[in-house]
Amino acid sequence: MVKSRLNSWFQHRPPGASPERYLGLPGSLKWEDRGPSGQGQGQFLIQQVTLKIPISIEFVFESGSAQAGGNQALPRLAGSLLTQALESHAEGFRERFEKTFQLKEKGLSSGEQVLGQAALSGLLGGIGYFYGQGLVLPDIGVEGSEQKVDPALFPPVPLFTAVPSRSFFPRGFLWDEGFHQLVVQRWDPSLTREALGHWLGLLNADGWIGREQILGDEARARVPPEFLVQRAVHANPPTLLLPVAHMLEVGDPDDLAFLRKALPRLHAWFSWLHQSQAGPLPLSYRWRGRDPALPTLLNPKTLPSGLDDYPRASHPSVTERHLDLRCWVALGARVLTRLAEHLGEAEVAAELGPLAASLEAAESLDELHWAPELGVFADFGNHTKAVQLKPRPPQGLVRVVGRPQPQLQYVDALGYVSLFPLLLRLLDPTSSRLGPLLDILADSRHLWSPFGLRSLAASSSFYGQRNSEHDPPYWRGAVWLNVNYLALGALHHYGHLEGPHQARAAKLHGELRANVVGNVWRQYQATGFLWEQYSDRDGRGMGCRPFHGWTSLVLLAMAEDY
Repeated sequence: MVKSRLNSWFQHRPPGASPERYLGLPGSLKWEDRGPSGQGQGQFLIQQVTLKIPISIEFVFESGSAQAGGNQALPRLAGSLLTQALESHAEGFRERFEKTFQLKEKGLSSGEQVLGQAALSGLLGGIGYFYGQGLVLPDIGVEGSEQKVDPALFPPVPLFTAVPSRSFFPRGFLWDEGFHQLVVQRWDPSLTREALGHWLGLLNADGWIGREQILGDEARARVPPEFLVQRAVHANPPTLLLPVAHMLEVGDPDDLAFLRKALPRLHAWFSWLHQSQAGPLPLSYRWRGRDPALPTLLNPKTLPSGLDDYPRASHPSVTERHLDLRCWVALGARVLTRLAEHLGEAEVAAELGPLAASLEAAESLDELHWAPELGVFADFGNHTKAVQLKPRPPQGLVRVVGRPQPQLQYVDALGYVSLFPLLLRLLDPTSSRLGPLLDILADSRHLWSPFGLRSLAASSSFYGQRNSEHDPPYWRGAVWLNVNYLALGALHHYGHLEGPHQARAAKLHGELRANVVGNVWRQYQATGFLWEQYSDRDGRGMGCRPFHGWTSLVLLAMAEDY
């Protein structure tokens, strides 16, 4: 309709200049579709306004009901009235922001304060309400079974949640959401209670929650087919327990009333994780759902861990023991034991208390995950470092395994996973293992960069390596804000506890905070965006943008709120 009426004989004659032709519509266009009963099915009005830039223009749209409702006395919200109303709201926001996060008081520049406000606003603006059915492959109870089961549409569910990126990832992600709510709850605890309640409402009868919530046809249209189906045997880090731990710490009566109602579901969710992801030895755990060892993959991915292509044992097997998962389970047992004790739920506390104590025992962690030959904590599995991708026409890049052949051993992949006992504050401040972890964290040959901690050591053979011909590196060196935030919290924690590493932890906290905040601020100045990840080589933003999910944690880093 528009195309058929456009013509180019319109002219604009600037004062003292020759006329310029432009494409335009002869007046406004109105269209209305009336159904068989005479009811309007839809309508639109098109009005073209042609202006010479630079120009400022204000449009006011008022529906007929605004006047019909007897509101003729209300002044039109336009011009200076609108400017004043907006400025009044903006000033109210700035005052509340400073009262909540105290960035000005902490000496951050006005520009950094603007960055913090943008981080919070983008995260809050991404909160949405979703409703629909998700595709799920049910758990048939036999790992590796050849029995074919088709994915099924689960019953429709609602979900009120923040999202990692409104334009690129406009849906709920389980492990992202725990980090999102750490920021949201500082601003409005009631929003966090609402979001956590919705996520816990997704529990199935076994206590499982899908890691990616792709609800309805519209959401499915945005997702590549290989990621559409959620598998009911795959877990995800239980980060929702991070805001739960904060609620417990603050002790707000409304939060505690919520947690009393939420405890049965939190307990069911944790119990499913603890039982379904159990490893080959007592108190060991293994992520279910690693990719099969295809000839095109350098290292089969572990998507359920959240760390995707972070290197694990080169040859997936049931003998694997995953360090990060064990630490997440230890954190879960600790938080829920404290919650149950606080609420007087003696039965839950009696069940989880001994598990928490066993998982936090230094001897057990050492026995299962300390690798003396590497000098750090590590995964364990069927592994060899002698793997690489080599071109083999016509297949393209193919994995070649050399010598030594894979054998059961600790996995030499120094990076975020190695730090998990530190990141989740599971080590005693006097632990003999704390020093070596601080050593690798602070070493620029390994994890330290001027822009934050890199996800994989620069010394690793997997550093910066593609996982396949079409799969560039993701968690293989880049700086990620969520794990850097956990590291800052841990360094702050150990920097305030008496022990042989107190002064060093405090010093590293100050330096890492300056590196992380400084780089996010510089990239924001240069591009106007928060990014999914940052280069450990030059600090530039990488991945998708805008990414107002867990990169918004830069605000809490600025506020030193862990």
